[in-house]
Amino acid sequence: MDPDFARFAAAKQAQVREFAASNTVPSMVWSYFDAVRVDDWQTATNLASQLHNASGRYEDAPANNRISAPLLTVIWAPINEMIGASGEFHNWDSQWLHRFGREIIDSIPRGSIYFGGTDPGRFIISALSESHREGKPFFTLTQNQLADEAYLGYLRKIYGAKLYIPTLEDAQGAFAKYVADAQQRRQDGKLRPGEDVRVVGDQVSVSGQAAVMAINALLVKTIVDKNPTRDFFLEESFPLDWTDPYLTPHGLIFQLHPKSLKELSADVIEKDQVYWKRMTAEMIGDWMTKQTSTKELCDFADKIYLDKNLEGFKGSRGFAKDQEAQKCFSKLRCSIGGLYLWRSENTRDAEDQKNMQRAAEMAYRQAYALCPYSPEALFRYIRLLTDLKRPDDAFLLAKTSLRLDPKNEAFKQLVRQLNEAH
Repeated sequence: MDPDFARFAAAKQAQVREFAASNTVPSMVWSYFDAVRVDDWQTATNLASQLHNASGRYEDAPANNRISAPLLTVIWAPINEMIGASGEFHNWDSQWLHRFGREIIDSIPRGSIYFGGTDPGRFIISALSESHREGKPFFTLTQNQLADEAYLGYLRKIYGAKLYIPTLEDAQGAFAKYVADAQQRRQDGKLRPGEDVRVVGDQVSVSGQAAVMAINALLVKTIVDKNPTRDFFLEESFPLDWTDPYLTPHGLIFQLHPKSLKELSADVIEKDQVYWKRMTAEMIGDWMTKQTSTKELCDFADKIYLDKNLEGFKGSRGFAKDQEAQKCFSKLRCSIGGLYLWRSENTRDAEDQKNMQRAAEMAYRQAYALCPYSPEALFRYIRLLTDLKRPDDAFLLAKTSLRLDPKNEAFKQLVRQLNEAH
């Protein structure tokens, strides 16, 4: 077993024992930790699935599923962190897992607050940190679960003596604020995709991923405002409503500033591009430039990802075989490209708009080269190419992604749409 993972597993099991008397915890919890300790992946996976169902947090649980009351409390968080970390350590190439973790951990000042959005960005960083529980070298939490009172209770339990963590009243206030805004947008016909807002009598109900993330975003703002002496860093899963003007690229992730920034300086963009040129050169070879054509990009994708032909490949063969690393690094580069695109769409300066579009395109090219079968990499790049009125390039990229994932219905539909638009 990876020694970092073994240390993390012991710490999480100790947390569960501390948070609840052992006779109140379902026996399968301890069976799960036993399976992990002896590296029995199949048993651990089966037990993890049972624990997920028993936690009552997932809609795909069987109809006759019994919910375990203790798993609705703060003990679920360390169990869930254990399950998440176990999956990451099992699925990733070990070299790239540790490289990913060190790139983020070594870049963040001690004592900062870090929001881990993706599963790797949350669980790998938690496991590789000196002490997740003690916030060493920094405090790691996820923006995705802040609307869950049990998770907030867990954060207050481990970090509450050192950080301001939103209270139940803060959470209720965020929910009320969101509901009021969503109700108005519903009346105006401006609900976002994935938002489900319904009015039954005098009651307003909200559901859907977009709604939950909007509430989470408000609670992130509370944490930033209430901890003014801390630095903040964010690894994006879903874009948070208010954060774009406050973000700057920071290696693989973002720095989240307490005040909005009027613009991104040329130095910030240059530093980001130098960093990602070095990273992508190590992963896939140093062949991409601003002059690289879309056809060259697609030819590379066909050779490496479709044909599995590594002859002359100058990148990491470990990376070329690790789909988890491919998806993760591509996702993070997409997120930074999304910031550049947002900047391009929210400036009145024509030259700044062009600079942001160019920066976005380079980021999207790199993201696509890292994982050309990623729906996010494809659709974000297509959106930019559509804005730039380059349908031929968009069509070429879509056809390449479809070759890599021929059963993907979204890719099929996109190819049809782009073909009809020709």
